[in-house]
Amino acid sequence: MADSLLLYYITDRAAFAGDEHTRRIRLLDKIAEAASCGIDYIQLREKDLTARELESLAREATSACGVRHPATALLINSRTDVALASGAAGVHLTANDISPREVCTAWADRCGAGALLRKSSAPDPVTAVSCHTPEEADRAAFNKAGFAVFAPVFEKKNAPGTAPAGLDALRQACRASIPVLALGGVTLQNAKSCLQAGAAGIAAIRLFQENDVAMIVRELRGA
Repeated sequence: MADSLLLYYITDRAAFAGDEHTRRIRLLDKIAEAASCGIDYIQLREKDLTARELESLAREATSACGVRHPATALLINSRTDVALASGAAGVHLTANDISPREVCTAWADRCGAGALLRKSSAPDPVTAVSCHTPEEADRAAFNKAGFAVFAPVFEKKNAPGTAPAGLDALRQACRASIPVLALGGVTLQNAKSCLQAGAAGIAAIRLFQENDVAMIVRELRGA
């Protein structure tokens, strides 16, 4: 595998043991670890938090990965407003969310409205879109998404009843005119098959969060 392989860590603080304070600390430590190991994108995907709580966590996460490791882009799940307020690099959208074009318009409007936002926010947002069919990947490309995340490729351990899309569907999705990352049950053992199907990279929660990130990055990129 190659150094150009895109890697995307998706967070889940609820998977850490301990109380909320402990989980938050462990999550921020994992974000800093992932950024230091060369993960390209990190999605802050903490859907249970209020907007105020998410913004607070996002500011800390932005500091953890954006200041010391500017090559890592922090994306906020669905919340363009939180991404702007926290200085994140962009947003990750669901398949039925607003379009990447709308995000870019909102970003330009907000960043042009005041000096503070212009200083703290990236000039152009990174937009990722979740896709579950090849058609959704094509739609994401048409709407100018930066990249698509196709899922679930394989059966997920924590959702055994969810039907996997499979490698053939991933292969079709990868024909879209934007990079497509594989998500869902991806392991070190099956990651190569995703790349052979045309995936530009790997997205995962457990693969990064439950393991030594440096080791995972070395294995995936073949260093």
